[in-house]
Amino acid sequence: MSEATPHNDIATKQVVYTMPRVCDAIARREIEFLAADGTALKMDVYHPPDSGLDTRAPLVVIIAGYPDAGFERIVGCKFKDMGSTTSWARLIAASGMAAIAYTNREPIGDLHAVLEHVRQNAAALHVDENRLGIWASSGNVPLALSLLMDDAPARVTCAALFYGYTLDLDGATGVAETARAFGFVNPCAGKRVDDLRPDIPLFLARAGKDQMPGVNVAMDRFLQDVVTTNRPITFVNHAAGPHAFDVLDDSHTSREIVKRALSFLRFALDGPASRRRQDTAGAGSHCDASRVPR
Repeated sequence: MSEATPHNDIATKQVVYTMPRVCDAIARREIEFLAADGTALKMDVYHPPDSGLDTRAPLVVIIAGYPDAGFERIVGCKFKDMGSTTSWARLIAASGMAAIAYTNREPIGDLHAVLEHVRQNAAALHVDENRLGIWASSGNVPLALSLLMDDAPARVTCAALFYGYTLDLDGATGVAETARAFGFVNPCAGKRVDDLRPDIPLFLARAGKDQMPGVNVAMDRFLQDVVTTNRPITFVNHAAGPHAFDVLDDSHTSREIVKRALSFLRFALDGPASRRRQDTAGAGSHCDASRVPR
């Protein structure tokens, strides 16, 4: 951040939910990876507390759908350094998963560069590249959805999406228009729900009082098609919630939705084998109802 660019107030906002040991997450900062154009960018990797060198944790990548240059001019910091990003990353780590936040220049190509770096360096990063979840919000969601398409190069296990722009369906243009106005990428232009892989569990959180133009119009149509095509989805509507309620609305409902999203990610990333072990465990096991998204 330059001295001429002060932090916007939103840059310092943190998630309204917390949990034990969230401050004990292990953060490895400023790890270099090669961007799509071959230049060096940076990522921060957050690990669960007490992670050992032989641990390969499931991974959640926090998606950045805006170019950092424009984002920093408006907000005052890079996306990976926002309070919301760092606090989500620490919550994910405290929940037993690893999290990655990263810088970018070209959002689409650089996201694929991050995923390729993870694939090639999973052992050194102490992450399980075969248990890959994504988290995205707002204008970052269209880029996240591009990873869930049938033709996506990465094999994503699950996705948690908060108050996000989704797809323009049935001739609508609201997502495309907002992407042009606000500067986020929209790689799913022209795509339909039928283009999504049918096996990826989704967590979709809606802000009932969202003030962003057209976001709920697109989300409601998206949700209708997801349900009609019988895809695995956990949907939560925060009826009184504003846009960015996870950092702006310190209410029981906001905190509960964040908690449920973390449980969803952990449940989905545990994998069928892990869940079978938990389901057949006897008394004294760590399996309990709070692990299952409701």
